[in-house]
Amino acid sequence: MDIQKIFRELHIEEANEMQKQVGEVILHGKNDVVVLSPTGSGKTLAYLLPLVQMIDSSSEDVQALVVVPGRELALQSDQVLRSMRCGIRSASCYGGRTAMEEHRMLKDVKPQVVFGTPGRLNDHLGKENISRYGVRWLIIDEFDKCLQMGFQDEMQRLIQSLPGLRRRILLSATDAEEIPAFVSLAKAHTLSFLDNQEQTSDRVTLYEVKSPVKDKLETLRQLLLGFGDSSTIVFLNYRDSVERVDGFLKNNGFVTSCFHGGLEQKEREAALYRFSNGSANVLVSTDLASRGLDIPDIANIVHYHMPESEEGYVHRVGRTARWDAKGKAFFITGPEEHIPDYVKGNVESYVPSNEKKNVPVPRMATIYIGKGKKDKVSRGDIVGFLCKKGGLEAAEIGKIDVNDRYTYVAVSRAKMNLVLRQTQGEKIKGIKTVIEPVR
Repeated sequence: MDIQKIFRELHIEEANEMQKQVGEVILHGKNDVVVLSPTGSGKTLAYLLPLVQMIDSSSEDVQALVVVPGRELALQSDQVLRSMRCGIRSASCYGGRTAMEEHRMLKDVKPQVVFGTPGRLNDHLGKENISRYGVRWLIIDEFDKCLQMGFQDEMQRLIQSLPGLRRRILLSATDAEEIPAFVSLAKAHTLSFLDNQEQTSDRVTLYEVKSPVKDKLETLRQLLLGFGDSSTIVFLNYRDSVERVDGFLKNNGFVTSCFHGGLEQKEREAALYRFSNGSANVLVSTDLASRGLDIPDIANIVHYHMPESEEGYVHRVGRTARWDAKGKAFFITGPEEHIPDYVKGNVESYVPSNEKKNVPVPRMATIYIGKGKKDKVSRGDIVGFLCKKGGLEAAEIGKIDVNDRYTYVAVSRAKMNLVLRQTQGEKIKGIKTVIEPVR
């Protein structure tokens, strides 16, 4: 397998030091592997690069299961493997859609690697949609979360149903207190890249922003105005609080995405697409967004509510300063609040400017096109359609995400209404389709 070609496809020059060490142990060792490495260090590629070299590309069997705690990480990890364009087929399985729909997809794709949540993977194994006998590698990503009490029964059932399992690879940014015996680690080789003295990356600067009143909305508004159009996640602890804060910001002209576990799957996907492609510069979320999102250019993390644990804090702040970038994290504290004792490092005082500023508006907007891969529509087809029928230049088209039955496209916000007018009733590859804005 041509690893240099994979690097070119991913637009990176080479693996980082952590990825090199992990790859060496997985490729040339025989023991199980436990990898502890900070968020944003590239753990997904660390296991995928050696894994794709071990998979038998001529076989139609599922040879590796990658267990993740949530659908977002399943989708994102699957997308990373697909973007490697290395000839290994993959699929993602998770709750929020019917198992029958996934069964048809598994029969059609014949994946060699499947990413999924524990319950859904058990469902497919139990129905023999995935053969338990061909699985040789089990990867548990974010194992600290997957092996918590809420997942343990499902995880035990999953692991014990794989008779041909050769090796287990566990990865996380935070260590678990104890790895349960049912995981059956065999002489595990542990690679820890965690600096016990470094709670968060030294590329993250910490600030405290004091709100004069218990309701912090106005302080948040002033803070966000000072960020310009840079990308920001605002973290809260409760779904109804997310809805309230998101509504307040929208009413004040901000372009936001709202994200929490109570939303329908399609709403959650749309929210992440808008944020990741630059159509919304603020993501208002519960801690659901603190894990598994690999969006490289998040400049600011805002703790509207204080993190409920040190582990939660580490994962929140890990969304910024990914790879070699720098980032900022802000704690908004009310009159009777203080920054949690577990937060280490220097925290500077920050006072938002009272200078009147316009609400920053993202350069891009997102449109929905009701056709995708199953309709034989490619990224090239989308670009051609939007340029020919929508009146866009190629430079006015941003990130394109082609799913099985629909596509999200980032387009110039200034041209979005023009695109919607000019494409109304037009056909893509001879097929009429729905084209509408994603708000």
